[in-house]
Amino acid sequence: MQKLRTTAFTLMALAVLALCPARCRAQVTLLTEEPYGFFGLLNPTGHNAIFFARICAETPVKLRRCQAGELGVVIARYQGIAGYDWVAIPLLPYLYSVENASEVPARVNREIVNSLHNRYHEAHLLSLGADMHPGNVARGGWTQLVGGSYQRRIYAFRFETTEEQDEAFIAHMNEVANRTHFNLLFDNCSDFARRSLNFYFPGAFNRSIFPDAGITTPKQLTYKLERYARKHPETRLAIFEIPQIPGYRRLSRSNKSIAESLTTTVYAVPIAIVNPYLAGGLFVDYLVRGRHRLIPRHPQLLAPDNLRALTDPARTAENPGSAGAQAPHAAVSGTAETNAAAAANSGLKEIKVTHE
Repeated sequence: MQKLRTTAFTLMALAVLALCPARCRAQVTLLTEEPYGFFGLLNPTGHNAIFFARICAETPVKLRRCQAGELGVVIARYQGIAGYDWVAIPLLPYLYSVENASEVPARVNREIVNSLHNRYHEAHLLSLGADMHPGNVARGGWTQLVGGSYQRRIYAFRFETTEEQDEAFIAHMNEVANRTHFNLLFDNCSDFARRSLNFYFPGAFNRSIFPDAGITTPKQLTYKLERYARKHPETRLAIFEIPQIPGYRRLSRSNKSIAESLTTTVYAVPIAIVNPYLAGGLFVDYLVRGRHRLIPRHPQLLAPDNLRALTDPARTAENPGSAGAQAPHAAVSGTAETNAAAAANSGLKEIKVTHE
């Protein structure tokens, strides 16, 4: 009997050890957000933010470990947020301006979006300042922090980290002064994301002269993350799409690199004036090697009620052929491919990083 108990205890211990790596891993996701509106025409590079599945917000500017049932926070750098360099917003509000997935509308208009914005602001963002500017086409503001999916499509690049790394990141962010030093060219939202990625993967993400003239952009950052993941399969990179909720704005546009953006005045004129040879080199680099496909075809679509794909431990795809399937609740619009996906099942499958 004693031998039987010992054997049983040993088997249980082995089972716990086998499960520990999955539980001891954490999830972090680089969010690559498409450009939209008038400013998106002038600056078609888009926006970056970082979602942390095991990090939550004690306040919008102070971090802590998540408790059971919490989905984590998106940490983003925006201009015009009461002088803060970064702000942490829970995942659902960041995407949809609500705190419960069942409250996400399938279609919106300007009145609905404004109402959702104002309700969340009054409930949770007054600590940032009651007179904080909401933002407009010429000036940033707090409306950039909530309801991002009403304005644009977002791609999620999820990878694994350790709980120890998350703990160190929390301590670092809470210790460093949170005062803005935003600069569109040399200290933008993608630079903030780049430094966050370097915290987990030291020295892996640097600025590049080609194709971005030394400016950090969302497309370049995701390219480097994909390249890093191919060399380090333990990161278990998976790519998902969070569709734009229809009705409020026209569909957002694809992210572009600086070389692809040379037809716009935001980057083309300054670069051409300072160094026309560099402008020419960027264009040639784009023609030769710059047509990098940011997203594999048919990524898994995530709806408000199946965002657990960003928080649950990564696992190998059970059926790779089903990549691109969508949850029945997903509110999407656009191409026939997207509409056809709505009839598929909602299995959360990890996809391979591929390019064409």
